[in-house]
Amino acid sequence: MDLDGSNRSVFNRLGGPSAAPTDSSKHQKVCYHWRAGKCTRFPCPFLHRELPHPSGPAASAANGSGHPKRFADDSGFSGPAPRRGPNFNNNHNKSWGRMGANKVVRKTEKVCNYWVQGNCNYGDKCRFLHSWSLGEGFTMLNHLDGHQKVVTGIALPAGMDKLYTGSKDETVRAWDTNSGQCMGVINLGGEVGCMISEGPWLFVGIPNVVKAWNTQTNQELSLSGPVGQVYTMVVGNDLLFAGTQDGTILAWKFNAITNSFEPAASLKGHTLAVVSLVVGANRLYSGSMDHSIKLWSLETLQCLQTLTEHTNVVMSLLCWEQFLLSCSLDQTIKVWMATENGLLEVTYTHNDEHGLLNLRGMHDSESKPVLLCACNDNSVKLYDLPSFSERGKTFAKQEIRTIEVGPGGLFFTGDGTGFRVWKWAEPIAKP
Repeated sequence: MDLDGSNRSVFNRLGGPSAAPTDSSKHQKVCYHWRAGKCTRFPCPFLHRELPHPSGPAASAANGSGHPKRFADDSGFSGPAPRRGPNFNNNHNKSWGRMGANKVVRKTEKVCNYWVQGNCNYGDKCRFLHSWSLGEGFTMLNHLDGHQKVVTGIALPAGMDKLYTGSKDETVRAWDTNSGQCMGVINLGGEVGCMISEGPWLFVGIPNVVKAWNTQTNQELSLSGPVGQVYTMVVGNDLLFAGTQDGTILAWKFNAITNSFEPAASLKGHTLAVVSLVVGANRLYSGSMDHSIKLWSLETLQCLQTLTEHTNVVMSLLCWEQFLLSCSLDQTIKVWMATENGLLEVTYTHNDEHGLLNLRGMHDSESKPVLLCACNDNSVKLYDLPSFSERGKTFAKQEIRTIEVGPGGLFFTGDGTGFRVWKWAEPIAKP
């Protein structure tokens, strides 16, 4: 892997919002004139935001060894990276869509465009947000730039102290996770459509090929076969799957004797590009621009069911416990559950006002499951599961096309200006 060295800013420079003023002297009611954009009272006796800040930090319980859980096999989630699948035959009920108490609900706040440009004259009196996030319990550590176009992939190979990002600017960048410095740039000659890691291997999808690097031995391979852009990849049952622009899902198997990946299968059925893949419950699930989701047996590689409830591109898929979650440009997240005959049906639909691009799952500092959902309004919404109570938002200047979860409560969001590093707050020890 040939890298051209360069330097960037560090991870551990804090970049979170400043502490908010107290609401103890204000009525717990939102100012009508502020909502209309014409409040002239200063100080105003009413709130100039939709909800008061929570009074005091939330208590949190210890988690096993005392460290936050990583988004891994025992987390209950199964995302685009290879994870142990949930049991879809367990008809366990969840209270989907029920709002929890004292939660942050949908907000009307918007990042101030003048603040972004560094010239807002209203300061604390501005009715728009002067922060890259909204909500409690997490903070932005830093924003790392260097890519010239949108970041489409983030990967953290096992056992490495490096994070890799891929972009439509046709490069992959390697970052030192301790210092945040960019350690080098790989020029690929094609737009990066996706990126995943499995063990020491880093897989990068570009037009007409999948690039594979062993980050421990520096071995480089090119897996041919894709027609057009490779939009999504996942590993399951010792196979690497890639969803391509022509609607085909290609599979390769690693041959330890030859130390190479050999073609294993070609799954056909989608009529347009395959843009999302996930593995769970011994199944491969694929989402496509043809608005459908297909279920494939990992043993026979035969299509078992086609789901057609979405009305636009199925952008992302995620498994959580015994459920399949899908998001689409049709502005919905659908929750699927297996019936007695083993077929999936929609058990809940969450409606949004924006098209939805990406789903990831993790646990907060109290080990509660949280859904991260990128929207095409340049934001990521954080939801409690299964209630879909909104915990908060993160914002960016441009569309966020990729989210990745790391160890120690870290998560990463990539957009057209680089990627941001976020972290859940450490649990507060009980007295």
